[in-house]
Amino acid sequence: MIRVRALREGARLPARQSDLASGYDLHACLEDGPLLIEGTPRLVPTGLALAAPGGLDVQVRPRSGLSLRRVMATLGTIDADNRGELFVTLYCLPGCGPHEVRDGDRIAQLVVTRLAPIEWTPVAELDDTSRGASGHGSTGTR
Repeated sequence: MIRVRALREGARLPARQSDLASGYDLHACLEDGPLLIEGTPRLVPTGLALAAPGGLDVQVRPRSGLSLRRVMATLGTIDADNRGELFVTLYCLPGCGPHEVRDGDRIAQLVVTRLAPIEWTPVAELDDTSRGASGHGSTGTR
């Protein structure tokens, strides 16, 4: 269970759009009319604050429908001790032109997973693999 507090009138609870969806859509909560997204990233309010219990990882992720139109939400993590309003950073990719966000528009999604407790162990060497130290793009581009 994640407790949710509405901070603005008209704020909507995150909601799945189908029974098997893994993400819960977030809606813009705009009190002063539409918001224009152009070249500079903009914070879009949701009107919600969350109280996620420790042990959960709550992530903001882009919506594929907006991404297809070249409107991106930045990835973000909502820490368990954060009680402030949840904002989504939106921006347009080059060549997209302006995008108007209206009150109630679906702007991003929340995905919730469990955190694995990790212990970091410093070592002098790591075991070798066939990939080795090769990084970005080393396994192919397709």
